[in-house]
Amino acid sequence: MKGFVLIVPALLALAGCATVQPWEKGKLAKPEMTFGGDKLETRYADHIYTSREAASGGAGVGGGGCGCN
Repeated sequence: MKGFVLIVPALLALAGCATVQPWEKGKLAKPEMTFGGDKLETRYADHIYTSREAASGGAGVGGGGCGCN
């Protein structure tokens, strides 16, 4: 009985790991499925971050800080 209790949830979890079929890839390409989300929101969050850090750059751009290289 213990084995059954452990195996059934494991099989259900593995069922969610099925491969994506070619006709389902269009759903994954929608903008709401990205990690970046809204570009304006991302830009606003970057502005807040650089304001708090009192430096520019750091998000893929070189520079910032005191400038003494």
